[in-house]
Amino acid sequence: MTEQATPFWIAGKQATGTDSFEVYSPYDGAHVATVSVPTEDQVEEAVAAAAAAAKETADQPAHVRAAALDLVSRRIAERADEIAALITAENGKPLKWARAEVGRAVSVFRWAAEEARRFGGVVQRLDTDANATGRTAVIRRFPHGPVLGIAPFNFPLNLVAHKVAPAIAVGAPIIVKPAPATPLTALLLGELLAETDLPAGSWSVLPVPNDRMAALTADPRLPVVSFTGSGPVGAMIEAAVPHKHVTLELGGNAAAVVTADYASEADLDWAAQRIAAFSNYQAGQSCISVQRVFADRAVYDRLLEKVVAAVEAQKTGDPTDPGTDVGPMISVAAAERVEAWVGEAVGAGATLLTGGGRDGASYEPTVLAGVPDGAKVVADEVFGPVLVLRAFDGFDEAVRLVNDSRFGLQAGVFTHDLRTAFRAHRDLEVGGVIIGDVPSFRADQMPYGGVKGSGVGREGVKSAMEDYTYERVLVLTGIDL
Repeated sequence: MTEQATPFWIAGKQATGTDSFEVYSPYDGAHVATVSVPTEDQVEEAVAAAAAAAKETADQPAHVRAAALDLVSRRIAERADEIAALITAENGKPLKWARAEVGRAVSVFRWAAEEARRFGGVVQRLDTDANATGRTAVIRRFPHGPVLGIAPFNFPLNLVAHKVAPAIAVGAPIIVKPAPATPLTALLLGELLAETDLPAGSWSVLPVPNDRMAALTADPRLPVVSFTGSGPVGAMIEAAVPHKHVTLELGGNAAAVVTADYASEADLDWAAQRIAAFSNYQAGQSCISVQRVFADRAVYDRLLEKVVAAVEAQKTGDPTDPGTDVGPMISVAAAERVEAWVGEAVGAGATLLTGGGRDGASYEPTVLAGVPDGAKVVADEVFGPVLVLRAFDGFDEAVRLVNDSRFGLQAGVFTHDLRTAFRAHRDLEVGGVIIGDVPSFRADQMPYGGVKGSGVGREGVKSAMEDYTYERVLVLTGIDL
């Protein structure tokens, strides 16, 4: 390990270990940083500190928690350009999307500050039955205990924020484990947390290698595990710690449905532009990236032509160029996997309408049609810049096609019909339905998560605060209401 290695954070203080690893740009392979790795003893120090700080952290007044969150929100905004550049360097995300991610993180911490101020519980009268006359209940929520937050590479700031901010808001210590490919932004966030007055043991940021995570995940002093990432890893975590409170935000193969009433040129232009942009943003590496597009046969041909043109208009290349729309995937291996899946679909009879080329970790924005059922590009999560179009006849078939998936994160429905909107909300087996837009829309304060193979629990500041806590009831006797 060199002296220049980026340190990690143990109980609010910087530290270095005996080993390190390198972070490289996915775009051109340039060296970005050397990152220090905590030893087993240092991981134990962080966990012990979190457990020791649990009561002090939970007992903090709301104004203290809110002030810390406000400070972090403000400091992210002040260092926005620096943080966006760091995201682009380690993740390969185009600068325009990195800046958007920074803006979202500012909002996440601001929302958490607001929620911390109103996280006060409810009063429930109990005298609805004669035997409870004179009784009332006060119901408040208390932390389960320290949280282990495991974050993915695709949003190295905002998905860390979705772990950290709710924990601070409810008074739960948190240990953050960033993705090995993108640890630097989380470590920079540690600099901002260090400026707060939070208890020293209430947070740590540990770039622990994946092959050393089993013991940390199983540690009984961390009763909550909040994981965002791949389905197989999430399933392993859930199976390994059934006694813990586990929240999983996993993958998806999000669908966009374009109905027959969405038929004007302006309508189809809007749908095509949104589909093209959000099948390729983050190089398709988003759980709610548009992957499957179902269009009523009445509009299918016109939409297909517009989608292909809009996809071809996406600017690819250097992610540091402010005009770039689509940058590289996270690694050459990831791009090679997508290349193989597309090749498999074409070999099985699919038509390649545009794209399909790979240059290192960069994969061209790709559109397929006529893909056989069961092909990986429709049945699994591509997590790359690939979308598949298919026609349907009537909304019943659209519902069946969307639901014919082991995932259920979000779906988008382009319609002007209020009845269709409510039917979609009722019948689509997903965690969220977006009307008039792609499934990729997410406001950070709303409940976010899925059903089936897309996970359990919800992100979104208030929802995560509820996941990190449990209800405790106080019954008062002899109360005249």
